[in-house]
Amino acid sequence: MQELSKFFLIVGILFVSIGIMLYFGVKLGRLPGDIIIKRDNFIIYFPITTMLLISGLISLISILIKRLF
Repeated sequence: MQELSKFFLIVGILFVSIGIMLYFGVKLGRLPGDIIIKRDNFIIYFPITTMLLISGLISLISILIKRLF
């Protein structure tokens, strides 16, 4: 039962932190290293740096969750 409460606590903290970041306007897009190709009638956007950052954060969170349980 204690493991379940730790899990819900971590998920709650994660949701609150994501909500605060979205509320205050932290935007991950348009980082240096993201590729943008603009032509006359279309735009192609490759968020390479953004995806690397998100991947690193998800990996870090999963490692922390494994250590807590």
